[in-house]
Amino acid sequence: MSDWLHNLPVLWMGLVVFGFTYLVTAGIYLAVTVFAVGERARSFKAISPGLLPPLGIIFALFVAFTASQVWTDTEKAKAEIDREASALRTVVILATTFPREAEAQLRGLIRRYIADAATQEWAMMANRTANLRAIPGVLAEAMQATLALTASSEGQKTAQRQMATALETALDARRQRIIISQSQVNLLKWLCLFMQAVCTLVAIAMVHSDNRLASIIAMGIFATGIAASMLLILAHDRPFTGEISIRPDPLLQVMPEIGS
Repeated sequence: MSDWLHNLPVLWMGLVVFGFTYLVTAGIYLAVTVFAVGERARSFKAISPGLLPPLGIIFALFVAFTASQVWTDTEKAKAEIDREASALRTVVILATTFPREAEAQLRGLIRRYIADAATQEWAMMANRTANLRAIPGVLAEAMQATLALTASSEGQKTAQRQMATALETALDARRQRIIISQSQVNLLKWLCLFMQAVCTLVAIAMVHSDNRLASIIAMGIFATGIAASMLLILAHDRPFTGEISIRPDPLLQVMPEIGS
């Protein structure tokens, strides 16, 4: 699916998806109606209505199979962002056990990292251009500053170890969310969904070829279901792209002054 469609507001995305689905449905109805004459009409009516339930079930399975990937990616992305925010919050809290100058340095580095992630990295993930080739310099600097701290008590030594572990966790969570930002439903899955939907619509049109009103109603109902399913998957296809994409709110809550 192209980037422009994923970046549309949900309302416009819905109009495109429903409009395209109804247009294809109308084309199928007209084609079957034109061909449903004479011997072909009797052949169409010979098709058993029992064919429709299996076709509908197969389409539903395709939708469930595709949607499961989308929901898994979305939930995993949210979990990794929460894990990253929790790790950074741990660093900010434990930094208070050290002298004010060291605490201020660490808080400043965490603040810069979150600001860069929210303003720059999030846009790159939305455009699927973020990569893992470079470690964020600010977080690496925070790790170096943490390891360079002079611990004068057992409490500070424990805090220093936990801060280093938390920064490693934040780095790993960042890697995971960038990997997830590259995920999307591939073209083959979309084509299979579309082909199965078309097959079902053709079968409906043939079974009801002798009753135009019944054909229009049945095809319209199923087309609406197809469009709703496609819209639901498309709107969540890329976790960090679109109007209802995942936002960096958990990270911003670590440093509320950035969000304001």
